[in-house]
Amino acid sequence: MDFNKIRSFCRVFRIILGIALIAAGIVTGIYWFYLGILPLIAGIANFCPLCIVSKKCDLPQDSEQK
Repeated sequence: MDFNKIRSFCRVFRIILGIALIAAGIVTGIYWFYLGILPLIAGIANFCPLCIVSKKCDLPQDSEQK
């Protein structure tokens, strides 16, 4: 399994999701959609709290770094 492809896909997905939620908040006027800033920042910073909790997206550790 290529973890770099998963992480790059997740990053793009978080950025698009964040922008879509913020746009929905602007169009509808519902302030809860402005929470889309969280996945947007996570995508830009390449940081995923869900990956840390689930340990599904983590890159494999090199045996030299033990």
